[in-house]
Amino acid sequence: MFEKIITDFFMFCVYILQVIGGAPGEFGFGYYLANIVIFVILQPALILLFFILWRKEKRKNKEK
Repeated sequence: MFEKIITDFFMFCVYILQVIGGAPGEFGFGYYLANIVIFVILQPALILLFFILWRKEKRKNKEK
């Protein structure tokens, strides 16, 4: 039961990546490009942004 839920969720995520990257059901360069943009560029950029904002707030609260 739980394995089916995980598999269905994974396949849904793959479908979303395929829609972003190109024709659904096909693994083309668009799919690979979508993976690179999301997991190599966007995710690390967001982590870095939130780290910088956290440090900024921490410094601001320390000054009070």
